[in-house]
Amino acid sequence: MASPTPGPGDFLIPTAAASDDALRRAVDVMHAVRERCVWSQRITHDDLVPYLVEESAELIDAVEAGTRADLREELGDLLWQVLFHSAVAAEDPDDPFDVDDVATGLVEKMVRRHPHVFGDAVATTPEEVLVQWNAAKAAEKRERRSVLDGISPHMPSLALAQKLLSRAAALPLPSAFPESRGEVRDERELGEALLGLVARAREGGWDAERALRGAIRGLRDDIRAAEGQPTRTDLEE
Repeated sequence: MASPTPGPGDFLIPTAAASDDALRRAVDVMHAVRERCVWSQRITHDDLVPYLVEESAELIDAVEAGTRADLREELGDLLWQVLFHSAVAAEDPDDPFDVDDVATGLVEKMVRRHPHVFGDAVATTPEEVLVQWNAAKAAEKRERRSVLDGISPHMPSLALAQKLLSRAAALPLPSAFPESRGEVRDERELGEALLGLVARAREGGWDAERALRGAIRGLRDDIRAAEGQPTRTDLEE
């Protein structure tokens, strides 16, 4: 006797019996959600941007201060964003592509950028790997005319400043952006002082954005302690 057609509430999540590929099962779940969930059906790429920013921030928190379980969960949430964007893209009437196209493009790019792994090139140090990576990337981006090309203005300001200083390291910039040694009198001078600190961070091989996040976590713990609430360290014990 044939099984009845599943009703609206009868959808079964794909299991290992249906597919041994966990990633493919996740794609199948995304397709089902996009097809059967009235909220998901109306979502666009633009609608997803705030969620992508939020999930990225939560993954950073998990990497820097979370547990292994936090990290696993947040990686899954970020993967969901990739699957969601891919599902939306697959419905584009003019230039559709799906998650398989995304994965194919990623594989091709990573193979090109690792000639010491997939080709005859030799790289025995991290520095040599970086040289080959940058050479492959430059070959892919021949149309770029400025070191500014490809840098998103939506990056956090400290991270953006560090990225710009790194890209412009070989250029004859008019200023070395020294950090302020005296009184800061206005926002312009404050900006110059902050940029000087970012330049100092880059010279030291430090991540200015991560450093500030760490200091902010310490400030949060101080605030919680002042309020008599458990700190992050207390909760980890």
